[in-house]
Amino acid sequence: MSTMSGFLGLFVGLMLVGLSASAEFDQLFQPSWAFDHFSYEGDQLKLKLDKFSGAGFGSKTKYMFGRVSIQLKLVEGDSAGTVTAFYMSSEGPNHNEFDFEFLGNTTGEPYSVQTNVYVNGVGNREQRLNLWFDPTKEFHSYSIFWNQRQVVFLVDDTPIRVHTNLEHKGIPYPKDQAMGVYSSIWNADDWATQGGRVKTDWSHAPFVATYRGFEINACECGGGSVASTAENASKCSSSEDRKYWWDEPTLSELSVHQSHQLKWVRAHHMVYDYCADTARFAATPAECVHHRHYHH
Repeated sequence: MSTMSGFLGLFVGLMLVGLSASAEFDQLFQPSWAFDHFSYEGDQLKLKLDKFSGAGFGSKTKYMFGRVSIQLKLVEGDSAGTVTAFYMSSEGPNHNEFDFEFLGNTTGEPYSVQTNVYVNGVGNREQRLNLWFDPTKEFHSYSIFWNQRQVVFLVDDTPIRVHTNLEHKGIPYPKDQAMGVYSSIWNADDWATQGGRVKTDWSHAPFVATYRGFEINACECGGGSVASTAENASKCSSSEDRKYWWDEPTLSELSVHQSHQLKWVRAHHMVYDYCADTARFAATPAECVHHRHYHH
């Protein structure tokens, strides 16, 4: 399947079990801290950051494989020092995690998004790109797709990053821990904007991120304990008598069209890639050596 429409059609048409699409926030999520920094306007949720606190929410259950999406309108104006995050994570010191982190900016500067992948408790896989639109003016969709072959980060259904299963090269891949889905806004002016040189200007507070369009089309799992990981992996994997949409062969890698989109993003919008950071890594990280999407 070589078109994005076909790829998206599979997302929509093959959702068979354990799914909840276009659900209201409170069906899927619950506030996890600073309840007084939440507000609701129709189908929109607003999270507020001020001098006293940020805010965050998490999913009511955990998932393994599938797709999670939100529509988000980021903090307007001078948002330097702030971070709005949307991510999936398991629990414990050897956790797995897939991160979107939207880094605030000074007025007029491009908004950047940083992605990261943690495997068995180890991150340090940051990539950063400047978005090709103003994410404070309209809602845009941010999604994470995850199966046993790849993790794909998407912005308005354009892939901006792929993390491929390279276990055959001896490289660990996150496929055996159920993950919760989370989002939060907080002050990170020690690093978020220009490496921490630009601090949060609290005269512009409160800083508000606005959400809608919460969708989780994924395999529900109960616990995240070590004892349950094998059971979860088995439960959420296709077998002869049970087929899951995320295991469709056409979703084992990017389509040709998506590969072209990813190359465009990397060529024109990427501003930092850990794979190219020779000052930070004396030896090229193993997955960068083998990962074809890391090469132009």
